[in-house]
Amino acid sequence: MDKKQNIKELSYQELSEYLSSIGEPAFRAKQLWQWLWQKNVTGFDQMTNLSKKLRARLKEDFVFEPVEIYSYQQSPTDQTIKYTFRLKGNHLVEGVLIPSRSSERVTACISTQVGCPLGCKFCATGTMGLKRNLHAYEIYDHLWLLNQQSQKHFGRKLTNIVVMGMGEPLLNLDNVLLALDIITSDQGLGMSPQRITLSTVGMVKELYRLADMKPKFNLAVSLHSAIDEVRSGIMPVNKSNPLPDLVKALKYFHKQTGKRITFEYLMLAGVNDSIKDAKALADFTRNFPSKINLIEYNETPHSIFRKSPPERVREFVNFLENRNLVVTVRRSKGSDIAAACGQLVKITDRNKQLFNFDHLKPENKNIS
Repeated sequence: MDKKQNIKELSYQELSEYLSSIGEPAFRAKQLWQWLWQKNVTGFDQMTNLSKKLRARLKEDFVFEPVEIYSYQQSPTDQTIKYTFRLKGNHLVEGVLIPSRSSERVTACISTQVGCPLGCKFCATGTMGLKRNLHAYEIYDHLWLLNQQSQKHFGRKLTNIVVMGMGEPLLNLDNVLLALDIITSDQGLGMSPQRITLSTVGMVKELYRLADMKPKFNLAVSLHSAIDEVRSGIMPVNKSNPLPDLVKALKYFHKQTGKRITFEYLMLAGVNDSIKDAKALADFTRNFPSKINLIEYNETPHSIFRKSPPERVREFVNFLENRNLVVTVRRSKGSDIAAACGQLVKITDRNKQLFNFDHLKPENKNIS
């Protein structure tokens, strides 16, 4: 017996063609699409404006494979909430809700891969390797669940989305773009693309492809050093995507989109936080309109890195600001529950020891 197809893997055109083939009128496609994405139902019986006959036929031909919340942890310090989602095949992936102090703004950090193949030395996710890419519906569904949880915990819908969770988005570009199209559609979540930021380590070939699509969302590049030798030492991907090639790709991206580029820069003591490093960063970012986010490193007991001391960060910032660059120092949120940048990883006993979760209350499971 052939395995039934997941109905959320069909495009709108494919749904339309299917419905036409079984004698249904054209308007049924819009109705069905709204149930699948805007209302995000998980069963055909919930589609109450479709006939019983059509619902029965859909059950015969298709299945749902919904994303489920497996567990969550909330930081007692800043109220950040980290969720673990269970996907098809029992894979686990993480997403994060990050409220502002007033909860007027709630940002969701979403994932695009189970694990990551790039192996950046400072990132826990890279220790997993790559298990698989997320399907477009899985990217959408765990964001949809985060939106629901934002309303439950913080009393408001999501205001911002960062594609900065597990994985490298440009290595799953087709699924990411399809998910973002639905997220910004009136038939989906209706989010403004101006409130979405996609973060990449800088995959040069894929950046050219993305630039030609002229995306309306924002781009962030995880740079972490503007010196080739230093960057290659902490980010192996730089060996195949060196900085001179990255500059050319980002110049092209700016030319095609007119977008200012954000650079994420993790401050690592004795690695990339000297004035020499600051000068290299200043020279690099002058190639296009940009802003710089300096990020404090989230130390772990077994890490080979340490965060830069405050006085070194101040010197670094002063150097950049004296060259009229836009600089923000980002304070990590959710680090006490391993929800901050570079800490997302499938939890195992080894990782519980690595991130020292002993001081936390037990994870809450099977929440609604």
